[in-house]
Amino acid sequence: MKKFNRKLAIPSQRNKPISVFERIPTEVIKWAESIPLKERRYVLSLLGHLMGAASTQTESELLDDDAADDLVSIILKEQVPLQLVENYLKKFHIDKELNDFVLQSYIKQFYIHSAQDLRTKPGLYLDSVLRLVSDLQERNKLFYYILGFEILKMIFQMSWLQHERLYQLQKHQEDFLRTYIKPIQYAHRINRIIVPRYEKVFFAKRDFFIKKPKIKKHNLIKLVMNTFTVNTVINLGFLMIHHLDFLVFDYEYIFNSEPEGIFI
Repeated sequence: MKKFNRKLAIPSQRNKPISVFERIPTEVIKWAESIPLKERRYVLSLLGHLMGAASTQTESELLDDDAADDLVSIILKEQVPLQLVENYLKKFHIDKELNDFVLQSYIKQFYIHSAQDLRTKPGLYLDSVLRLVSDLQERNKLFYYILGFEILKMIFQMSWLQHERLYQLQKHQEDFLRTYIKPIQYAHRINRIIVPRYEKVFFAKRDFFIKKPKIKKHNLIKLVMNTFTVNTVINLGFLMIHHLDFLVFDYEYIFNSEPEGIFI
């Protein structure tokens, strides 16, 4: 029987943790890449059953987070309509390339956000990835989550005047105001991103009302996750996909630099 030639770690990188994929024989990797997508699902399913019978320590030895990331880039790229997500985002002037790095980051975020809502410690990341690649419903949730999260990030970075303009365009204004605008403005207040002092004084109110929030990327992600449940984010994406007029958007009107009035 032919012996596999294993790759040796490069001496200059010995201090770097070795991914599971780096320990897999080259011949095995080539074989896995040659398997059609349908057969790959069977292999993943079998792997999931084997992991279920293994201890947590054995699992971490067999497949680490890097391996899960590689599974994401290999499998999800073929299954999730990434181009469709990007096209929807472009309608809102959000230029977001959903490359492997962004997709992997979103899957980890989705996994952490879900555990955060359930007030539980995150389980094994690989388990979440395996469910994702084997369950159509889970993949759809990820699709809706990415879309909803990007939209909420956009709204978080709007001024309160822009909030008013966006809210006025909607068919169900009160629901939209209560579900999305008020929680974001509350987060602005308590995190001192926008401080509405002297709200009854016209010029003071005008000043904070037109102020555009300045939020660092990392803090923005944390704010959205802490303000909205994962189900709220998923539901927003779902409604946008299945009801094309759910979120009415007019970029020129919302982001016009000339304030026409102030919401009282």
